[in-house]
Amino acid sequence: MLRLHTVTLAFLALALSAGPAPASPPQDAASSGSNSRPNVVLVMADDLGIGDVSPTNPACKIPTPHLAKLAAEGMTFLDAHSTSAVCTPTRYALMTGRYNWRSRLEKGVLGGWSDHLIPADRPTVAHMMRAQGYATAMVGKWHLGWDWARNGETQKDVDFTKPVLNGPDINGFDRYFAHNGSLDMPPYVWVDTGGVTAVPDRVEGVARKDDRYGWYRKGPIGSDFHIDEVLPLLFGKAVSYVEERAEAAQGGDPFFLYLALPAPHTPIVPVPPFKDASGLNSYADFVMQVDHHMGELLAAIEAGGIEGETLVVFTSDNGCSPEANFELLRENGHDPCAGFRGHKADIYEGGHRVPLVVRWPGRVPAGKTTRALACLTDVYATLHDITGAAPAAVGGEDGHSWVPLFEGEETSGRKTLVSHSVSGHFAIREGPWKLCLAGGSGGWSAPKEKAAKEQGLPPMQLFHLGDDPGERRNLVAEHPERVASLLRTLDEEVRRGRSTPGEPISNDREVTFLPAGVKMPANAGGD
Repeated sequence: MLRLHTVTLAFLALALSAGPAPASPPQDAASSGSNSRPNVVLVMADDLGIGDVSPTNPACKIPTPHLAKLAAEGMTFLDAHSTSAVCTPTRYALMTGRYNWRSRLEKGVLGGWSDHLIPADRPTVAHMMRAQGYATAMVGKWHLGWDWARNGETQKDVDFTKPVLNGPDINGFDRYFAHNGSLDMPPYVWVDTGGVTAVPDRVEGVARKDDRYGWYRKGPIGSDFHIDEVLPLLFGKAVSYVEERAEAAQGGDPFFLYLALPAPHTPIVPVPPFKDASGLNSYADFVMQVDHHMGELLAAIEAGGIEGETLVVFTSDNGCSPEANFELLRENGHDPCAGFRGHKADIYEGGHRVPLVVRWPGRVPAGKTTRALACLTDVYATLHDITGAAPAAVGGEDGHSWVPLFEGEETSGRKTLVSHSVSGHFAIREGPWKLCLAGGSGGWSAPKEKAAKEQGLPPMQLFHLGDDPGERRNLVAEHPERVASLLRTLDEEVRRGRSTPGEPISNDREVTFLPAGVKMPANAGGD
């Protein structure tokens, strides 16, 4: 099991924690001495905007040298998207290769007390990798629920001394060290592969009025849980896992590590030497700290002698949050959304267009950028392709492999993209055309849906992103045939339970997407 270790405020040295190595893979799954089945390190930042790192925003004012180096050694995606504009749904999609709105979660996110969302029998990328002989580990922000041992009638009546059930372990991970929600959501305890590392011994929280950036909700907290130390602690766990697995990986016994960061989401708590280092604000300082720790992780991969056999994926779960203080950042010349409209929670591009950088020496061309349409559901399909996993009827239903892009093609074959906002509003993209099934942002930016209705705005918005990347000119009235075509495409992808070739399968709930007063055009719905 992963073990908690001390992290000093300087974070200049990361303590090591080694646990028992998982069992060796079956002999027929091994591929000794080849990077055809690489180790995989998948890093997902939290609320990091596409404008917050230099690879996806040349005008970025935040120094991110380690991510810039990663991009120089790999491929940068300029048209990559999370499936949702908020945390939990995107994490569901990343794990399953399936659009989040097909699950029972219709809108919003889970909380720190929430039960598990992904059933044990739903295929995940971790299940697939483990079946291919990979050791699998998860570190960080899970935010997909697990089942606390409750001893009362309410969700918060928890016996922290008892095992936690149905965590990442039922979703394919051999081991995990995680927090159940965002870092501003109690309970603040670490769970190490089913066991709480320290029972809460106090109640703690910081009000927003008292700390513009560092606030977090009041709740029970364990003696070994220290908000300021969480980010380096989790990177330390990841570094330790890489160090532990390096020798076996050199011998053809690969690993899959999913590192889900809690940053730069609130609480925004940069520490020295990063505090005040950006000259912009605390959010920018925190992004710098993320970049610094990424450098430590990449250095550990290199030091382990496995850089050439390791695929690294770095991305974010959605666009930047207003908690970053957009006004102050833009006064200082920095735009977290890189000119795109909207932000976290919204159906506009700023809500779901995310940074994505992939490095795989010898297999992914160095210094390459691509404008191919990409989605985080594609991670499942890409790893399925790379590892040679057997075809399956279920799993990765909404993903396309990036391997063709790695080999010089201009597209992965992805023709459409379905996006989702915090309030459950949809958008369908095909080529440069994007139809938003909302009168406003579908999220937090103006106009919100109530205001859009009061203003008498149309219930849908059609944009041509090639001519109007800022999504300012609604073309719904000018292109009714395009609207009808996109609605039919969305209807088909919803009804079939998948957006890729294969037999139709069921969604987990009845999925509806039409705004009030809008009807499907003729010839839709299978007629």
